[in-house]
Amino acid sequence: MEDLDPTYIQAPEHRSDSNFIPNQPEEIPVIDLSRLDDPEDVQNVISEIGDACEKWGFFQVLNHGVPSDARQRVEKTVKMFFDLPMEEKIKVKRDDVNPVGYHDGEHTKNVKDWKEVFDIYFKDPMVIPSTTDPEDEGLRLVYNKWPQSPSDFREACEVYARHAEKLAFKLLELISLSLGLPKERFHDYFKEQMSFFRINRYPPCPRPDLALGVGHHKDADVISLLAQDDVGGLQVSRRSDGVWFPIRPVPNALVINIGNCMEIWTNDKYWSAEHRVVVNTTRERYSIPFFLLPSHDVEVKPLEELVSPENPPKYKGYKWGKFYVSRNRSDFRKLEIENIQIDDFKVKT
Repeated sequence: MEDLDPTYIQAPEHRSDSNFIPNQPEEIPVIDLSRLDDPEDVQNVISEIGDACEKWGFFQVLNHGVPSDARQRVEKTVKMFFDLPMEEKIKVKRDDVNPVGYHDGEHTKNVKDWKEVFDIYFKDPMVIPSTTDPEDEGLRLVYNKWPQSPSDFREACEVYARHAEKLAFKLLELISLSLGLPKERFHDYFKEQMSFFRINRYPPCPRPDLALGVGHHKDADVISLLAQDDVGGLQVSRRSDGVWFPIRPVPNALVINIGNCMEIWTNDKYWSAEHRVVVNTTRERYSIPFFLLPSHDVEVKPLEELVSPENPPKYKGYKWGKFYVSRNRSDFRKLEIENIQIDDFKVKT
């Protein structure tokens, strides 16, 4: 334990061997989106997506339309950035005013993650609330930070992000259809979307039995799209029993998962699953998630079409922007209190 900073050490119940059963035959679904070209197969694909959202909150997609050359370019470029000396990387380090750019001290559940990150807002600048005060309607602009080297870092990231966003809206429409709703039911929530994407680098870790690349958590967004390399390490907690399952890297696939917003919109029909990243002693791992987030002024609450006297709302509504600003404050420092969670908005029964 002497070779690992104590700030990285997970509680025993959250370490990589906790509630994990290796070599399980069951896996999250892998869905080929090229089947949407067959009119007779479209409804099957929609149903499979709905089933995956309900059982796992996770699935993988193939033939998704994100060009492999765009993905390979951004993977190559960001690796060049992370290989730079630390004095170069901290020139674009995030701060309390602009929470984007490089950082190596992110916390999940108040424990430091074993990783480096680079965050980029999809809209540049992006509009977010000025404060967490519910009565304060002030807004501010946040601008991305871009490194000078590699020279094509910005272009590679922006090209990839546009493709990821296009796929996110396609999946959003398929999820809407799986709920029996019009395919464009969610579109109005994204007029001033707060979406962002991130590059994660997980270095080899001397004590992967004590630390995690990312601790157990649920995504606060609507949908996440993840490009992961072939190293592996991502795990998801099964809805039925909480057992941890590895998400096997599939060549050219993207991992899709449901966030808290969609869980609430569907009144808990669809599941925002806990997930985590385990690390290893020998290989670094890269992943690139794109997080689809609604506009700051959207009130997140169960959809009227999906509630009834028999299925009353399970959550009170909350303003997305205020929730985001409050949640964001703990990501890069240890707090003495538990951060805001969607369970704080559950209706008491």
